Amino acid sequence: MNKLFMHITVFMCLSVFSCTTKKEVESDERVSYLVTAPIVIDTVFAKEYIAEIQSIQNVEIRPRLKGVIEKILVDEGQEVLAGQLIMSLNKQELQVALLKANAQLKSAIAEKKSIQIEVENTRKLVDNNVISSSELVIVESKLDAIKAKIDEVKADISGVELQVGFTQIRAPFTGIINRIPFKVGATVDEGTVLTKLSNNKEVFAYFNLSELEHLALTSAKDNIKGKKVKLLLANDEPYGPMGSIETTETEFDQHTGNIAIRAKFINSSQLLKHGSSGKVVIEQNLQQAMIIPQKSTFEVQDKTFVYVVTAKGKVQSMPVKPILRLNHLYVVAGLSLQDQIVYEGIQNVKEGDIISVKFTSMKAILAGLK
Repeated sequence: MNKLFMHITVFMCLSVFSCTTKKEVESDERVSYLVTAPIVIDTVFAKEYIAEIQSIQNVEIRPRLKGVIEKILVDEGQEVLAGQLIMSLNKQELQVALLKANAQLKSAIAEKKSIQIEVENTRKLVDNNVISSSELVIVESKLDAIKAKIDEVKADISGVELQVGFTQIRAPFTGIINRIPFKVGATVDEGTVLTKLSNNKEVFAYFNLSELEHLALTSAKDNIKGKKVKLLLANDEPYGPMGSIETTETEFDQHTGNIAIRAKFINSSQLLKHGSSGKVVIEQNLQQAMIIPQKSTFEVQDKTFVYVVTAKGKVQSMPVKPILRLNHLYVVAGLSLQDQIVYEGIQNVKEGDIISVKFTSMKAILAGLK
């Protein structure tokens, strides 16, 4: 009997000790989570838009007649001046045609002089009633015909001279010569691309804005036209000179919902080339924006949530509305400045957990992101 009583006593003591120890362990193992609270600030955010770079002038140089390339007076990549001769086609056949046309003109002029004398003599005979006036009409008709022939020959000469001029390929503006695919001696047809010429002293950057983005920029205090923008190169390095928005298209694309915008950048260094790519960066002021860290949020069925910790340390999920995504931050609505949200370790907590917290301010977090 005494042994049985001793066993029961020992068992009860062990049970009490075990329960007490378990509670102490659970209390000791409660993890401390870093929490923060939203902050309202005035800030500037920058958004990047994929852009296509185009020269302010970029044209294909084509001949206006068929011919054989006789001379190439420039090299690929060379800068040429407006009106500079860059290439010439063989013009021997045209020169022969020009000589023939000039000879026809001289012959027609000589024939005109002869007919003019004939007209004067016929008029005298008519005045003296030697011949009828109909004879004078016939001779004057011959004079009108030779005058028309002279005008026709002169027009032919002008046409040939124009074609002779077309054999001289000149730069329409100051720019850089691109690749020259045909060499001296090659026969080229009318309209064949001989080379391209680009004026890269200034370039256009074309990019697209959605309707909402366009409205946000144009409804701001400063209009989108003339707004200063930055450019990031294809390697994400910033391009030196600032640019400005010049114009927008007149309508939105019905398929994409976007509208094209054109910005212009000075390119005195010739770093930017026609056809290259980059990113236009537009900065916009934000007034009284409520900021929280992106890492404090999680998504469930296309909705964004944060974990809010109550005064008793209880975790509760709360939906928020992201308005804008910044660098590692969200501008949100749906929280108050008194809400404490889990900053680190949201993947380790769940609804209803009781946790210990350690507070860090958003100012400290923002300082760490710089």
